[in-house]
Amino acid sequence: MQTIAILGSTGSIGTQALELVRLHPEEFRVVALTARSSRKKLFEQVREFRPEVAGLTEPIPMSEIPEDVRFCRWVMGEEALRVAAAEVPADMVLVSVVGIAGLQSVMDALGANRQVLLANKEALVTGGHLVMDAAKRIGKPILPVDSEHSAIFQCLQGAGGNQPVRLLLTASGGPFRTWTREQMQNATRAQALKHPNWSMGAKITIDSATMMNKGFEVIEARWLFDTPCDRINVVVHPESIIHSVIAQLACPDMREPIQFAIGFPERLPLANKKLDFAELGGITFFKPDTEKFPALALAYKAMERGGNIPCALNAANEAAVAAYLHDRISFYWITDIVGECIECTPFIKEPSVEDIFKTNEEIYSLAQRKIEGIAKKG
Repeated sequence: MQTIAILGSTGSIGTQALELVRLHPEEFRVVALTARSSRKKLFEQVREFRPEVAGLTEPIPMSEIPEDVRFCRWVMGEEALRVAAAEVPADMVLVSVVGIAGLQSVMDALGANRQVLLANKEALVTGGHLVMDAAKRIGKPILPVDSEHSAIFQCLQGAGGNQPVRLLLTASGGPFRTWTREQMQNATRAQALKHPNWSMGAKITIDSATMMNKGFEVIEARWLFDTPCDRINVVVHPESIIHSVIAQLACPDMREPIQFAIGFPERLPLANKKLDFAELGGITFFKPDTEKFPALALAYKAMERGGNIPCALNAANEAAVAAYLHDRISFYWITDIVGECIECTPFIKEPSVEDIFKTNEEIYSLAQRKIEGIAKKG
């Protein structure tokens, strides 16, 4: 039986992972669960899966924890992530927390010789060189949970050792694929959050609308598969069925990539909707328009410069998306702010973990100042 710690258990990835554990109770035992603030949902998960440790990164008093879930050890604040990632004995750690906190969690898990199942973009976007070096030291590959990277990983398993000439990442094109740049300029939050295929959190849905999400995935692929950015191409594929080429075809659903990572190298039975090719009818592809979606070009530029610049890209984007979601800036200000911030970032060629967190804090603050200036101008 494999033991698993799930960081971010109440989010979309965490809850779907627990569905798989529920389907295969003889294969997996949950030893740790953490959430940010969804206490009621976490209490329900603790009652069902009975982990050794549970925690909330937004602390609450012990008096607010129900008696029937106090059988396990409760840890509050950022310490909850460290304990779940590195202190609780676990065969694997699913890192599905949101934000740059995922970098420290991944490093903690690798430092404790854990197999990392990665569903956090920021860890590789901001500190890919640190993560991959740590994974090499312990001799355990990072198992990607993101659908496109899982697809490439699965394709390479069947490649017989042959090295790919290039990697293709597919992109749905998001809600604004058929809009003009002029229409997108005044896109409302509600319109940007209406993704045609995927059900995701607000931040990642806006990143999909700008195509920054795909830019982040290019950076992740560069580190996961040790491939230069000029050999990683993006193609728009509105149906979201082919997740990479050589193709791994699946419905736009995260259960298959989670199942592949959690059960690797075995493939566990999965009770999800299967792809019906007759129903599908056709599949289309075309090149992304980087004039309409400049975020994708910014991500390539950041990865080409390297060092701490992808971290700056991520930090500025996080601040700008938050401002857009609060109706403080218009849609294209997101990428304008990101572009300005990465140009202002003091370059560090080989950043340490401390450098990454410092860059993140400084550039997030810089982006907020730019947002304040825009807001004052109206």
